[in-house]
Amino acid sequence: MRLFAAVLPPDSASTELAAAAHALRALPGADGLRWTARDSWHFTLAFMAEVDEATVPDLTARLERAAHRTPPFSLALRGGGHFGGRALWAGAAGDVAALRMLAARSDAAARKAGVTMEEHRHYRPHLTLARAGGEDDLRPYVDALADFRGAAWTVRELTLVRSNLPRSGVPGERPRYEAVGRWVLGGDAGESGGAG
Repeated sequence: MRLFAAVLPPDSASTELAAAAHALRALPGADGLRWTARDSWHFTLAFMAEVDEATVPDLTARLERAAHRTPPFSLALRGGGHFGGRALWAGAAGDVAALRMLAARSDAAARKAGVTMEEHRHYRPHLTLARAGGEDDLRPYVDALADFRGAAWTVRELTLVRSNLPRSGVPGERPRYEAVGRWVLGGDAGESGGAG
């Protein structure tokens, strides 16, 4: 199964970002971008690609420990950026160091569980808003997001998400995301949402 560890924004933060994204869709060329669905918005902490089902129990136990070692922290959606002409994203503000630490712990948990991971690289917190073909100039969208300042919220949970890839062959169909485990940050094992 395709899995990733993530922080999911609360509905209040998504509502603020949705208003900003709606304005972006009025910009020239916006109809040529593949906009992500609001219910799929997340900050990826560790992308695990294909994980053998036999590995999942050890992985979830290690992610639970990673969550419990990380106290809750403040985060906000702020501004935006792009990865070349491929992706437009909203950025993060607040205790970004704590978010990076949770990402490092999630990555380490996956590696220790035997999941094959990409090589280590600097973690850049981002929430993907749209994907492009690679040749698109995304700078006007980034400029339009420059003043976006979402309200802060407290991150209290680490979520393990399963990505169900499209199978219908319908153009434009997107992956469906399903939470398969949730763990309280800084909590005891008894407070865990567990996997499943």
